[in-house]
Amino acid sequence: MSLNSHGLKEVEEVLHQEIQSSIKDPQLQTASATENDLDLNLKLASQEVLERAQQIGRSKCPKCSSSRMFYCYSCYIPVETVPVKNIPVVKLPLKIDIIKHPNETDGKSTAVHAKLLAPEDVTIYTYPCIPEYEDKKHEIVLVFPGPNSVSVEDCLLYLAMEPAAKRRKCTSKEEKQLHESKLTNTIENTAQVKMKTLLRKVVFIDSTWNQTNKIISDERLQGLVQVELKKRKTCFWRHQKGKPDTYLSTIEAIYYFLVDYHSLILKETYKGEYDNLLFFFSFMYKLIKTAKHSTGKV
Repeated sequence: MSLNSHGLKEVEEVLHQEIQSSIKDPQLQTASATENDLDLNLKLASQEVLERAQQIGRSKCPKCSSSRMFYCYSCYIPVETVPVKNIPVVKLPLKIDIIKHPNETDGKSTAVHAKLLAPEDVTIYTYPCIPEYEDKKHEIVLVFPGPNSVSVEDCLLYLAMEPAAKRRKCTSKEEKQLHESKLTNTIENTAQVKMKTLLRKVVFIDSTWNQTNKIISDERLQGLVQVELKKRKTCFWRHQKGKPDTYLSTIEAIYYFLVDYHSLILKETYKGEYDNLLFFFSFMYKLIKTAKHSTGKV
């Protein structure tokens, strides 16, 4: 994947000076060289269409006529130089709701990738707009790190055994472990097929980590089982310094949750079914990695 001067200029524009800011901003850092090898391990559709579009430069959005690279982040559709037929469509096993912070810059958000690639299963809301979850908390989880978050494999135990209104907070690590042990023992006789159908929807928050408090503390999200992806590390080029490398970008969180759901809950061998969710992310990641190498910053 080559980057001529014209192509590099366009990449800098489409990513809103991501390359320059990630190099200069001391609050940002690129993931380490031991990342998840995005360019090696994913089973992706051909990215030749993106390579051609990158060489051509910006193009018009077919809907609003705005000048964009690859896709329009306002209309959630590819631009004219990226035919829809060349963009993979991913069918998800669960519905995804993304609650986007109003101050999150559209052009920097990875949430749009999910909507572009899984349009039938992903819905994006801009805060303070949040769907009504009160009567469906028994089939919804919220992916967000916190002191009372649980693992993907344990979330169904909480959905099965504890109505949201009665769900209690554990005040210590020991209490939490005891509580989970009781849940595990109780759930042993539950039919596996029932367990698989408990979860219907997953909620994600799309925001910089410093802006998440207002959304996560909203009363409409209280009582949802909270899940944390503790074993996954980010490859995002705008990872904030000082935050754990397990704090993922939105599209990474969606992808890794689904991979874990597939293997840990559905108990099926993962064969790359959701890899194309990273179709745009992996391409941009490689462009920025190449650009940083060319500037001697890596």
